[in-house]
Amino acid sequence: MVEGFRAENTAAAARVWAVGALVRAIADTLQARFNPAAVRGEISGFARAASGHCYFSLKDAQGQIRCAMFRRAAQGLDFSPVEGDLVEVQGRLDVYGPRGDLQFIVESLRRAGQGALFEQFLRLKAQLEAEGCFDPARKRPLSPLPTSIGVVTSLGAAALRDVATALARRVPHLPVTLFPASVQGVQAPGELCAALDAAFAQHRATGAPAVLLLVRGGGSLEDLWAFNDPAVVRTLTRAPMPVVCGVGHETDFTLCDFAADLRAPTPTAAAELCAPARADLLATLDWLDERLQRTAHDGLDLRAQQLDRLGARLGRPSGRLTQGQRQLQALQASLGHAVQLGLERRRLGLQRLAERLPPSVTRHLQGSRQRLDHAGQSLALLDPALVLQRGYAWLTDEAGHAITQVAQAQPGQAVRAVLADGELGLKVERLTAGH
Repeated sequence: MVEGFRAENTAAAARVWAVGALVRAIADTLQARFNPAAVRGEISGFARAASGHCYFSLKDAQGQIRCAMFRRAAQGLDFSPVEGDLVEVQGRLDVYGPRGDLQFIVESLRRAGQGALFEQFLRLKAQLEAEGCFDPARKRPLSPLPTSIGVVTSLGAAALRDVATALARRVPHLPVTLFPASVQGVQAPGELCAALDAAFAQHRATGAPAVLLLVRGGGSLEDLWAFNDPAVVRTLTRAPMPVVCGVGHETDFTLCDFAADLRAPTPTAAAELCAPARADLLATLDWLDERLQRTAHDGLDLRAQQLDRLGARLGRPSGRLTQGQRQLQALQASLGHAVQLGLERRRLGLQRLAERLPPSVTRHLQGSRQRLDHAGQSLALLDPALVLQRGYAWLTDEAGHAITQVAQAQPGQAVRAVLADGELGLKVERLTAGH
């Protein structure tokens, strides 16, 4: 009995903690032992309160821990965390006193592997952007009604099933060609390039596929890294047809997203973007058919009204004939009057000309006669006979050439002198030149 009594007293002698004090002691121990700490895990139950604070759990296969991220830290996020994101957080362990819950106070959060890998992503993005791989001028619009579709993805990918289901639902009439390639692992970039080149070659040869889907389901940055490979991105820029990239979840971005003509948030969305719903197309056809019929009926009604008006204006054929005869008679009368009036004008014109002609002719003849007399007088003054009558003679050689200079004659030469009343035959005795 004594020994039992002593045992009870020993247990009673143990320190009795107040709840709050114990919680604070545990918090202090965690602070001293573990903080600051970094944790890697998958987000579960992410929620953002109206205050701006964020609450979620981090979990892996062995366990989970509650996390709180206050507004000040949450404002520094460069992406929106969603369920299933693999992230790395830095902060401190703490105990929430009112409930005694263990929690991790997050001071920074980033995608897992975003350290060196994300920095490499940014470097590659800047390099490819400088090469013009992301130039908006390269982007081509999708055809609203493609004639064929190509898909580049893995044969075993869930994305292939999602795309096939969406296309079968929306455009079951279109041919779909699969160009298989690995979408993860060291072999993925080479296979993706080969699949893209095969699709490009087929398009250049046949025109199909008219649009190409590059798709893959979600995953971590490491899982999606094949779609950040520079060779894949550069190959994508050579596409002869529009390319839709649907890789990962809505919050995932790869360099292929920037190089493609259009980015889709998911593989299913990529299929829906390039494949208008068959029901919508049928509804559009029905609307066009109704509009065509309505337009045709309206046109026929309008033509019928125009025909009725023309018929009313036409009247009976005999009335139109009588009206035409009256118009013809009026035109004949007008023509006769116009001809008579024209002839009268011309008669009066000829009469005026006849009255003006005799005085004009007389004046012209008088002027011509005066000019003729004057010319005759001028001509008489130039008559050589008048000069000869004044005692001059005209000398010529035997050939009749005029001799006007001493140098033209020679001693003993026979010359002829023409006088006013006849000619003399002379012989040159001597030559004396004048000074």
